[in-house]
Amino acid sequence: MDSLLLIGCGNMGGAMLAGWLRAGLAPARFTVVDPVLAEAPDGVALLRDLPADGSFDAILLGVKPQLLGEVAPVAAALAGPGTVVLSILAGVELATLARRFPDAGGVVRIMPNLAAAIGKSPIALAALALDERRKADVVALMEPLGTPEWLAAEAQFDLVTALAGSGPAFVYRFIDALAAGAAVLGLDAAQAQRLALAMVEGASLLAAASPHSPGELADRVASPGGTTRAGLDVLDDGAALARLVEATLRAARDRGAEMAREARN
Repeated sequence: MDSLLLIGCGNMGGAMLAGWLRAGLAPARFTVVDPVLAEAPDGVALLRDLPADGSFDAILLGVKPQLLGEVAPVAAALAGPGTVVLSILAGVELATLARRFPDAGGVVRIMPNLAAAIGKSPIALAALALDERRKADVVALMEPLGTPEWLAAEAQFDLVTALAGSGPAFVYRFIDALAAGAAVLGLDAAQAQRLALAMVEGASLLAAASPHSPGELADRVASPGGTTRAGLDVLDDGAALARLVEATLRAARDRGAEMAREARN
C-alpha cells in the first residue's frame, strides 16, 4: 500500500503516522486531512478538507465515531475497488463500514494503542470482503506499528478493544497507584514515580522475553513468608485484583457494544 489518506490525525492517528515514519516509510506516501492539526511531519501532505478526487491504496478513518455520518459521504467517493478502508473508530462495525463505503475493495477494523508510535502496539484486525493478497498487504502495513493479529470473529472486537486498546490506561492507572501508595507511606513522590516506571518497564520486558507466564513469574518473585508474598496475599485475597480487572474490562467491553448499537442507527 503505497498511498494512504488519513482522515483525522488526533492522538491515535498521529501515533500510527509517527510509527510509520519512525520505521522509515516515506512521508510522501501519506496525506493527512485534518482541519485543526497545527502541522504535519515534514514531507507529509496536510489538507484541511477532503479532496474532491484522488487515488489511494488505503483510507484510514481516524475521526471521532460520531463524525462518520458527516465524513463518509465525501470519503466514499475516494474509495473505489482499488482502495481498502481502514477504521480505528471504536464501536463502528464492519457491516456499517461496508454500507458507508459500498464500492471499496474491502473494509478493515483496526484496534491499536498509542504504543504504535514506538512500534510496540498490539493490533487487532477484522475484515470484510478482503482477499488474501490484501489481507497480507494490511498486515505488512501494520507490522511497523507492533504485532498485528486477525481475530477469529468480529464479535471479539469489543473485548479486545477493552484489553489492548483501553488497557494501557488501566496499566497507567496502576503505575500511578503504586507510586501514590509509596508516597503515602513516606517516599518522595517524584522518586516514587521514577521507581514505579522503571520497575514496570523492566518487568514488562522480562515478561515478554520469558518462557514463563506472568502468573508464574509473580510466584517466582515471591518467596514463602517474604515481602512479595505478603503483598500478593492482599491482591489475591478473595481474588480482589482479578475481580476488579474483570469488572474493568467488562465495563469497557460493554461500552464498546453500546457504541456499536448507536452507530447502527
